[in-house]
Amino acid sequence: MTTSFLNIPLLFLQEIGVKELLLIALVVLLLFGGKKIPELMRGLGSGIREFKDAKDDPKKDAKDAPEAPKP
Repeated sequence: MTTSFLNIPLLFLQEIGVKELLLIALVVLLLFGGKKIPELMRGLGSGIREFKDAKDDPKKDAKDAPEAPKP
Protein backbone atom coordinates (compact mmCIF):
# COMPACT_ATOMS: atom_id res chain seq x y z
CA MET A 1 0.00 0.00 0.00
CA THR A 2 1.53 3.31 -1.08
CA THR A 3 0.89 6.64 0.57
CA SER A 4 0.92 9.83 -1.41
CA PHE A 5 2.20 13.06 0.08
CA LEU A 6 -1.17 14.70 -0.56
CA ASN A 7 -3.05 12.08 1.45
CA ILE A 8 -1.11 12.69 4.67
CA PRO A 9 -3.26 14.63 7.15
CA LEU A 10 -1.77 17.76 8.64
CA LEU A 11 -1.92 16.62 12.25
CA PHE A 12 0.53 19.25 13.51
CA LEU A 13 -2.02 22.00 12.76
CA GLN A 14 -4.38 20.61 15.39
CA GLU A 15 -1.85 21.14 18.16
CA ILE A 16 -1.29 24.89 17.71
CA GLY A 17 -2.42 26.75 20.82
CA VAL A 18 -2.50 30.32 22.02
CA LYS A 19 1.13 30.27 23.16
CA GLU A 20 2.33 29.11 19.76
CA LEU A 21 0.26 31.72 17.93
CA LEU A 22 1.66 34.46 20.17
CA LEU A 23 5.19 33.23 19.53
CA ILE A 24 4.61 33.26 15.75
CA ALA A 25 3.14 36.79 15.97
CA LEU A 26 6.14 37.98 17.99
CA VAL A 27 8.61 36.55 15.48
CA VAL A 28 6.75 38.17 12.57
CA LEU A 29 6.72 41.49 14.43
CA LEU A 30 10.44 41.28 15.10
CA LEU A 31 11.29 40.31 11.52
CA PHE A 32 9.17 42.84 9.66
CA GLY A 33 8.53 45.64 12.16
CA GLY A 34 5.28 47.36 13.05
CA LYS A 35 5.14 49.64 10.00
CA LYS A 36 5.61 46.89 7.42
CA ILE A 37 2.98 44.42 8.72
CA PRO A 38 -0.17 46.34 7.55
CA GLU A 39 1.34 46.59 4.07
CA LEU A 40 2.05 42.85 4.03
CA MET A 41 -1.50 42.04 5.18
CA ARG A 42 -3.01 44.29 2.48
CA GLY A 43 -0.95 42.49 -0.14
CA LEU A 44 -1.98 39.12 1.24
CA GLY A 45 -5.64 40.14 1.27
CA SER A 46 -5.59 41.40 -2.30
CA GLY A 47 -3.82 38.22 -3.44
CA ILE A 48 -6.45 36.04 -1.79
CA ARG A 49 -9.23 38.17 -3.30
CA GLU A 50 -7.74 37.84 -6.79
CA PHE A 51 -7.38 34.09 -6.33
CA LYS A 52 -11.04 33.74 -5.29
CA ASP A 53 -12.21 35.88 -8.20
CA ALA A 54 -10.16 33.83 -10.67
CA LYS A 55 -11.43 30.59 -9.16
CA ASP A 56 -15.08 31.66 -9.31
CA ASP A 57 -15.05 33.02 -12.86
CA PRO A 58 -12.32 31.54 -15.08
CA LYS A 59 -14.13 32.60 -18.26
CA LYS A 60 -13.78 36.26 -17.30
CA ASP A 61 -10.00 35.93 -17.16
CA ALA A 62 -9.98 34.30 -20.59
CA LYS A 63 -11.94 37.24 -22.03
CA ASP A 64 -9.60 39.81 -20.49
CA ALA A 65 -6.43 38.14 -21.77
CA PRO A 66 -5.08 39.41 -25.09
CA GLU A 67 -5.44 37.10 -28.02
CA ALA A 68 -2.37 35.32 -29.34
CA PRO A 69 -1.25 36.54 -32.77
CA LYS A 70 -2.26 34.24 -35.59
CA PRO A 71 0.58 33.03 -37.84
